[in-house]
Parts: sequence; C-alpha cells; structure tokens
Amino acid sequence: MIEAIEKLLVLQDRDRNLHRTQADLASIEPQRERAKSRANSSQQALDAAKLKSKQIESDKKKLELDVEAQKERIAKYSLQQFQTKKNEEYRALAHEIDGCKANISKLEDQILELMEQADAAAKEVAAATKVATEAKKDVDVEVAELGKREANFKAKLAELQSNRKDLAAAVEEGALARYERLLKSKGENVIVGIQHSSCGGCHMRLPTQIMVACQSQSEINSCPHCGRILYFTRDMELAAAD
Repeated sequence: MIEAIEKLLVLQDRDRNLHRTQADLASIEPQRERAKSRANSSQQALDAAKLKSKQIESDKKKLELDVEAQKERIAKYSLQQFQTKKNEEYRALAHEIDGCKANISKLEDQILELMEQADAAAKEVAAATKVATEAKKDVDVEVAELGKREANFKAKLAELQSNRKDLAAAVEEGALARYERLLKSKGENVIVGIQHSSCGGCHMRLPTQIMVACQSQSEINSCPHCGRILYFTRDMELAAAD
C-alpha cells in the first residue's frame, strides 16, 4: 500500500474518533437539561400542591371568620331583644337571629367540606414532596455523572486533537490537502477500499483501469463517481458480486 494512503488511513481513523468524541461531548448538555427538566417538573408539581393546600386553608379561615361575624351579629341581636319592649321589634330581631344561625349552618358545612379537601391536599403535598425529593436526588446523581463524562470527553478530545496535528504533519502536503478537501464534503469516509469492483464509499461500479491502477499501488487514485481516495489490499474481493 502506498505510504501516503497508510498514513491517511491512520489520520482518518483519528478523525472518526474525533467526530465520535465531539458527538458524545455535544450530547452531554441536552442530557443534562432533560435531567434538570425532570427535577423542575416534579418541583413544579409540589409547588402546585402546596399552593392548592394553602388556598384551601385560606378559604377555610375566611369561612371561619364569617362564622364568627354571624355569631357576633347574633349576640348583638340578642342584646337588642333583651333591651326592646316592642313585640314587633322582638320578632324582627328573632328573625335576624334565625337567619344568622342558618348562615352559620351553611358556613360550617362548607368548612367541613374544606377540611376534607385539606386532608386530601395534605396527602397530595406529602406524595409530591416524596416524588420531588427522590427526583432531585436522582437528578443530582445523574448530573454529577454527566459532569464526569463531560470532563473525560473534553480531555479525550484535547488529546485526539493534539495527536491529529502530529499525524497530519506526517502526510505528504498534496495528499493531505486532497484529504482535507474531501473530509469537508464526504464526512469521515474519505479513504475507502474496493470491494467487488465497487467503490467502498458510493458503491458505484469502478472502471477496470482504476482497479488495475489501485492494484499497482504506484499512485493515489480516486473514484470517478464520488472523488473519494481508493485503496486495495489482498484480502479485498475484486470480482463483481453476483
């Protein structure tokens, strides 16, 4: 095999590792954001449950104040009854007292209903607290692990990039420039083998003269269809597939 192609194959393998490592590194932040989103969702559910519980308690206190106000009115009307000497006024005050008692009965029914709701809301808060606590714990562990992986990928990427400079410097300038141009347009499959008379990149059938030239290994040859650099080794099948 031509020395330049051997070196380019090593460089291509390094570029593939670089690409995979860059992809791995780029995937860390989205994973971290998804993990944090899970924790935020459970916390939002807990906040909503607490808000609901707080609102129920607020409504209950308001009704209790209304009950106290009705009791105060009853006390007021009772005093006025004691002070009046007119039957008509006495009966009117009695009617007002009965109305206040009816209001109190309705308010107490509503308070009982809110107390039941408060018990259910308290259970929701307890359940949501457990979920949020466990979610935060799990997410903290996951985020910490992602941080370690991110640091490892960054270290690996720096090493690969540093070594790539040395590998690229070892390749003949013309062959390297050709490779770099193809790398931008073809991705990580630039140097490809011949298999069953076809290009290992675009899989198009190759002219006989190209295959013969690759076998002679006297110069760098390209696929006439896609432009990728071709190489041939003894373990490759030249015969066209059936």
